[in-house]
Amino acid sequence: MMYKGMRGIISYDAMETIRNTNEWMGASARALASYPAFALSPNPMFKLISAWGRVTERSFARMVIKPDWKIPAIAGEGGQDHIVYVEPVLEKPFGDLVHFRVARRDPMPRKVLVVAPMSGHYATLARSTVASLLPDCDVYVTDWHNARDIPVSAGKFDIEDYTKYLVEFIRFLGPDINVIAICQPAPLTLAAAAILAEEEPAAQPRTLTLIGGPIDPDAAPTEVTDFGNRMTMGELEELMIQQVGFKYGGAGRMVYPGLAQLASFIAMNAETHTSAFIDKIYSEARGDGSEHDRHNKFYDEYLAVMDMTAEFYLSTVSRIFKGLEIAKNTFTVDGKPVDLGKIKDVAVMTVEGANDDISAPGQCVAALRLLTGLPDSKKASHLEPGAGHYGIFAGKSWRLNIRPLVLDFIDEHMLDQQHSRRRRTRSTPSLVASKAEETPPKIDSSRMPV
Repeated sequence: MMYKGMRGIISYDAMETIRNTNEWMGASARALASYPAFALSPNPMFKLISAWGRVTERSFARMVIKPDWKIPAIAGEGGQDHIVYVEPVLEKPFGDLVHFRVARRDPMPRKVLVVAPMSGHYATLARSTVASLLPDCDVYVTDWHNARDIPVSAGKFDIEDYTKYLVEFIRFLGPDINVIAICQPAPLTLAAAAILAEEEPAAQPRTLTLIGGPIDPDAAPTEVTDFGNRMTMGELEELMIQQVGFKYGGAGRMVYPGLAQLASFIAMNAETHTSAFIDKIYSEARGDGSEHDRHNKFYDEYLAVMDMTAEFYLSTVSRIFKGLEIAKNTFTVDGKPVDLGKIKDVAVMTVEGANDDISAPGQCVAALRLLTGLPDSKKASHLEPGAGHYGIFAGKSWRLNIRPLVLDFIDEHMLDQQHSRRRRTRSTPSLVASKAEETPPKIDSSRMPV
């Protein structure tokens, strides 16, 4: 066991060493090829080397930097801009509940919780999603922490712990919250809603929107699901799990490294990424490059990766992808069954992209057939033509087509809830009065309107 642990630390530190070496090589090439004397030579090779160095240094440096939210100010009436402040409102060891407070703005009727994925990237991957919702909503987000920075003394964190975090966050925000789960957390968010439906119905969210999530991975196989099925759990643990090195606060914690996850992300679309970086290097060499161009804006976020705890990664593969516990409605938390059929009042909408190669069409909409206790009037689904995985929550498809549909879905069920409350308020007194005429002493005060 000691040998395996030391081997894991060595492997982790070896990856960090390779990353650091590439960053240093990029910096060295940039500095050397930018030496003023070389400007006297007409050979374009020096400009290319300098450009390669700048792009390489920046790319490998981003891999260990947590991006800032950088949410722009919200335009208000009369030309006044409202500054957005990012404020944690509930802090826990493995993740915080963050509020985007818009200064000097009246309370918004729509209250939204964006459940960000824990799949190798930071919650800031949903920056454009948050920014697009802020003009019309009061927005919260789950901001997960990098496992390499969490001390071993904080304990474990698997998919059951993740689900309990979501239950606590939703309960904290109150029953008027509308939850939007992006990709990986969709099945666990569905489980959290089922737990609240059974244990604390008054704390259930108003609506639940599931975007591109693997509710039933077998409904439409992809390269991701094929990989999970090909590998045994023993092979995954042996090949993927490493132990955080001595450089970080979580030294000794077993993790699935973000760098390993990034390598698999890039391998899935290697030609596209290679072409993007070649184009960027030539652009820099010609002097056309910009600090805030499209390439940098995308890859500054895409390359910033975080480690997941080993138990979270392995339990996700074992229970969500291999065991299909959500798809079969056999998921348990602390040994207690979580019955998705208990969800009867939460309106649920699924969103899928027709060209999604990570969570293919069919995987997410499978949630609706599992909600046996939910009437069809509270179910909705949308398949976005031509959209890939990223596009359905942060790209053009989200901004132009999906976002308006989600806001309409929220508004529709917000109005339904208000109408049902008014109907109860109108009908209950007459019911009580009629009962009072029949048997005056027996008035059930619990049925009186609040």
